[in-house]
Amino acid sequence: QVQLVESGGGLVQAGGSLRLSCAASGRAFSSYGMGWFRQAPGKEREFVAGTSWTGASTYYADSVKGRFTISRDNAKNTVFLQMNSLKPEDTAVYYCAASSRGGGSYYSDRYDYWGQGTQVTVSS
Repeated sequence: QVQLVESGGGLVQAGGSLRLSCAASGRAFSSYGMGWFRQAPGKEREFVAGTSWTGASTYYADSVKGRFTISRDNAKNTVFLQMNSLKPEDTAVYYCAASSRGGGSYYSDRYDYWGQGTQVTVSS
């Protein structure tokens, strides 16, 4: 069992930055692939970024590539999402998720545990 708690969301102007954190509790965090997803009002949840259990492999949605960076600190049971050059279309609730597939996945149905989400609002 893994419990996930996101933090770091907020209101920021376009062009600004935010760093989201996801603190995990429970056993074997370091064996889980981790991902970030987001859901904007009226839209389906979409993949943002993912990382393998070691952090050696990272991958991103095209819409955030070059602006967002996912990383993890297994010693602290935490995964991060650094978001730079934010745009109004990045406004959404951001969720972290843990997958027993060590490589993680682009697909939400391959994640076993989810956090409660943190709101990110980017003003124009």
